[in-house]
Amino acid sequence: MTNEKQRNLTMLCDFYELTMGNGYLAAGMDERVTYFDLFFRSVPDGGGFAIAAGLEQIIDYVQDLHFDPEDIDYLRGRGIFSEDFLRYLENFRFTGDIWAVPEGTPVFPREPLLTVRAPAIQAQLLETYMLCAINHQSLIATKANRIVRAAQGRKVLEFGSRRAQGADAAIVGARAAYIGGCAGTACAISDQIYGVPAGGTMAHAWVQMFDTELDAFRAYCKTYPDSATLLVDTYNTLQSGVPNAIRAFDEILRPLGIEKCGIRLDSGDLAYLSRRARQMLDEAGWPQCTITCSNALDEYLIRDLISQGACIDCFGVGERLITAKSDPVFGGVYKLTAVEGTDGTITPKIKISENVGKITNPHFKKVWRLYARDTGKALADYLTVYDETVDDSGTMEIFDPEATWKRKEVYDFRAQELLQPIFRGGELVYEKPSLEQIKTYCAAQVGTLWDEVLRFENPHRYYVDLSKKLWDIKNGLLHDRK
Repeated sequence: MTNEKQRNLTMLCDFYELTMGNGYLAAGMDERVTYFDLFFRSVPDGGGFAIAAGLEQIIDYVQDLHFDPEDIDYLRGRGIFSEDFLRYLENFRFTGDIWAVPEGTPVFPREPLLTVRAPAIQAQLLETYMLCAINHQSLIATKANRIVRAAQGRKVLEFGSRRAQGADAAIVGARAAYIGGCAGTACAISDQIYGVPAGGTMAHAWVQMFDTELDAFRAYCKTYPDSATLLVDTYNTLQSGVPNAIRAFDEILRPLGIEKCGIRLDSGDLAYLSRRARQMLDEAGWPQCTITCSNALDEYLIRDLISQGACIDCFGVGERLITAKSDPVFGGVYKLTAVEGTDGTITPKIKISENVGKITNPHFKKVWRLYARDTGKALADYLTVYDETVDDSGTMEIFDPEATWKRKEVYDFRAQELLQPIFRGGELVYEKPSLEQIKTYCAAQVGTLWDEVLRFENPHRYYVDLSKKLWDIKNGLLHDRK
C-alpha cells in the first residue's frame, strides 16, 4: 500500500457510465457478466513498443471503490437516476476479476494490457479511471525509456514537475519515468510517496542572492560538501562559472579530501560548453567532477549531443519528458469483447468500423509472448481464446495480422502468458512488486527486444498474431454483422 493521501475517486468517471449503469439496472442487465479489454492502437512517437505502467494505482482505486453519501446526494439531485440505482450505488463494491500485464512490460498495439470480467455496471464504471491511469503512466514510461536509451548508459533525471499538467501528473509522472529507466526525480513528494529517489542542488536564484558567484559557490560547498553540484551558467559559463566552481572546490572540498562534486549547465551550446568545461576541470585536477546538462532536452537532442562528443555524465530532462511533448496522447481504449450467459457460455462481441484500425479483437483472450530459447529474445506475441494453450515443443508459423502475406516460422521457443490475475471475485490476489522491482523488470524485458524493434526511426513491426481459432471467430463476426 502506498502512502498516498486517500481520495475517493469513484466519481472520476464519464457521466455516461452512470447513465448506462442506471439503464442496465432498469433493463435487468445489471448482473450480466461482461468482458472488457484495455488496449492501445499505436505506439507514441512512431516507436516500436510501449511500456505498460499504472497498475498499482488501479489496484488502489479498485480496492477503495465506493460511493459516499454526498455522491449519492449529487446524483439524486440530477433528477435522472432511479432510486433503485441509487440504492445499488450505496452498497457498491467491485466483485469481478481483473487480469493485467505487469508494470514495466514492453507492450504492442491491439493486445490487451488489462482485461476485466465483471457484472456490466461494475465493469463500465471502471473505464475512465483505468484509462486515465494506464494512458498517462504508460505514455511517460515509454517516453522516459526512449530518452534513457538515447543517453547510452548516462544517468537521466526527471526534472519536469513545474511543467506537468497538474499536481497528479507531476507526482505519478515521476513514478512512471522511474519505471521507464530514469535514475531519479526533482519531485520531492514522489520520493515521499513512492520512493522515487529525489535530489537537487540550486537554481540561478541561489547564485544571484550572493554578492558574487564565487561567494555563492563557496557557501554551497560549505553547506553540502559531500554533494556539491554548482550551476555555472548564471553569468558566463567559461569565463566565470567554471573557474569559480574550480576555485570553490579547491578552497572548500580539497582540504577535506573530497573529490566527489559536479557542475550543471542549463543553457548555451551544451556540446561545446561541456567539452571545454571538461578540459578545464581535468586540467585543474578535478577529473571526478561530473557534468550535468539540462534545458529542453529529449531523446533526439541527447543523441545529437553524444554524437558531437559532448562530455556529459547526466541529463536532466523536464518538459519534453513529463508531458511527452512530441506525442502527448497514448490512445488507450476500453472495449467490450464478450458477454457471459447464466450457463457460463461466453459470447464474443466485436466493434466494427470503417476505420480498420478501430476494429476490435473479440472474445475473452490470453496473451502469450514467445521467447527464443537460445537468445532469450522476444520473437512475437500471440493472442488466443481463453481456453487455448500454446504448444512450444514444436514449430509455429506466425502471421502479421495487418499484412497476412507476411509470416515467419518460430521454433525452439518458450511461450509465457503475459496477463496475470490481479483480482478474483473482487479480492486482490496479486502481490504488488516494489518500485525498484518494477524498474529492474522493465530494463530486463526491454533487453529481450531486438535492436530493430528498439530503433527510434522506422522500427521493425513486432508480430502480434491471432490464433487460428481467434482469427476464425473474428472473421465470422465480421461477416455476420448485427
